Amino acid sequence: MNILNDWIKINTIIFEKLCYNDRSYHSLCILRKGEIMKRKVVLAAAFGLTMSALSAGSVSAYTAGTYTGTAAGRNGDVTVEVTFTEDAIESINVTEHAETDGIGTNAVDQIPGAIVDAQSLGVEAVAGATVTSDAIVNAVADCVQQAGGDVEALKNVEVAEAVPTEEAALDTDLVIVGGGGAGMTAAIKAAEYGLDVVLVEKMSFMGGAISISGGNQVVSGSQMQKDLGVTDDSAESMVEDFMANGAGLNVPELINLYAENVGETSDWLQSIGVTFNLEGGLHSLAEYSHDRELAYEGSGAGAAENMRNLVAAAGTNVLLNTRATELISDGNGGVAGVIANDGTTVYTINADAVLLATGGYGYNKDLLQGDLANALYYGPVSSTGDGLLMATADGINADTRLLEYGKRYPNGIEVSEGIAKSTINGNLKIWNMASVLVNAEGERVVNEKASNRTILETELEQTNQELFLVMDQETFDVWAENVGYDVSEYLEANGSTTPVFGHGETIEAAAEAAGVNAEALAATIEKFNSYVEAGEDPDFGRAAEYLQKSFGDGEYYIVEQKPRFATTMGGLVIDTDLQVINTDGNVITGLYAAGEVVGGVMGDDSPSGANNGWAVTSGNLAAQSIAAFLGSAEEVDQAA
Repeated sequence: MNILNDWIKINTIIFEKLCYNDRSYHSLCILRKGEIMKRKVVLAAAFGLTMSALSAGSVSAYTAGTYTGTAAGRNGDVTVEVTFTEDAIESINVTEHAETDGIGTNAVDQIPGAIVDAQSLGVEAVAGATVTSDAIVNAVADCVQQAGGDVEALKNVEVAEAVPTEEAALDTDLVIVGGGGAGMTAAIKAAEYGLDVVLVEKMSFMGGAISISGGNQVVSGSQMQKDLGVTDDSAESMVEDFMANGAGLNVPELINLYAENVGETSDWLQSIGVTFNLEGGLHSLAEYSHDRELAYEGSGAGAAENMRNLVAAAGTNVLLNTRATELISDGNGGVAGVIANDGTTVYTINADAVLLATGGYGYNKDLLQGDLANALYYGPVSSTGDGLLMATADGINADTRLLEYGKRYPNGIEVSEGIAKSTINGNLKIWNMASVLVNAEGERVVNEKASNRTILETELEQTNQELFLVMDQETFDVWAENVGYDVSEYLEANGSTTPVFGHGETIEAAAEAAGVNAEALAATIEKFNSYVEAGEDPDFGRAAEYLQKSFGDGEYYIVEQKPRFATTMGGLVIDTDLQVINTDGNVITGLYAAGEVVGGVMGDDSPSGANNGWAVTSGNLAAQSIAAFLGSAEEVDQAA
């Protein structure tokens, strides 16, 4: 037997004897065969580190001291200070970062300790904060290298997966699965009815899709909308607009329910502390016949922070890093709670009602259908369809609808295979400047100020289902300043890799770099400049206010535009009480759904601000229905 096997055998025997002979080690020692094998892998990796140090002629893994490292995070650089002894990473301190509160900061709180505890750079990223997690690991790796350590060996020190060793039972009135906009709203409202609530969230933070959204919400029919000057909007007008945008596939009773209640919900949210940017006013959008979209103060992250504070004030029992895995059947076609797992403890949560607010399924390729399977994804990694999978499991048998549809936008860039970033924040700032959308043949094919749906439908008809955004230097400078992320790496590639950011001193040079027909593009730009001079676009009707500047001298820039999506339109079938319906058309007693997990509200597409509006409205209505089901609503009404 070679030295490695001897070394593993000795350490495994020691490990097993500790587990069998000392009960204080029980919670750390799960002696199933698979777990022993995992630990053998860890031992082998540790052995490799030791032997590599010995073979180098030194027993020291590091040059002791404190080192500083930096790596790019989501919102900027992340800087760490790492202190080493001769044979260990002693401490890690994140000294500078600009990561999002409640999301990236969770990685800042957790990753350094995980690296120190495991003495490994192979630690698992914090759910929902992968970019920040990777930044911390990369910055620490830089310090390891400075200290003379072996970065690759540390990356290969496998960290054993946590295996639950405890069980716990909880009893509550309501268990909410998912802590996004719908789940948090429902928890806040349920507390007003005096319900005991447990909220289970698989991520390390509450916030969901609303926390990373653009932060806009439909407020149709609200007092806020009226105070901002729109007094003639109506539920009927909103339904008509949504039906047109959703190709008439909207479920009539659900879109009516939404339109009739979003105004009251919006005003209620404002009254309890969710702040809206009233100074910014309502937004005018092609999808809407009335101005009915309003931004949250602090965007989506600001709204999520407001809601987290309200959930805490409501006294909700929140279980973070806890994944619901199964609905508990009551044996009579209904549900009686959920099974959940936080990696250490398996919870049996017995509840009189269960609300699924688990979001969409965009990050689960196995659930994507039709054209949606080919679109780039840019939504939260938490959107894995957990609620759908639990509700449609044998014994629960929930029905679904419209799973083939998602909210696709025409303005994505492919930053890695199948994954997008949005360019919309930059695009919106430059349509009154020198900017056009063209196809690979170099031709304009759409009014750049048309609705997203119109641009998307046009884009899907083009070569490779893509368009290209063309800008001059002045326009690009404004675009790059507002797009929301650093594009220098993409510019350096100059069209050689995706995302395509072609540029050059002439239109022809930029076109060649981007793979666009150069001769046709030059003619298109010349024609556009003549339209600016005339103040009229006879080809596509771009309004005069967006024909303000001709293309100037180079450099010129061409950026790919591909379909992207974050939000799925399909989901569970529900009634107007937000109760989930099974495949036989019957109510599943005790089971409710709200937010993106519900199918059919939007049809095949959702207009801007609609998804946040539906999340909070359906969460509010679900809590009211559950309170009525449990009798609490009557008690509150009688007390009033």
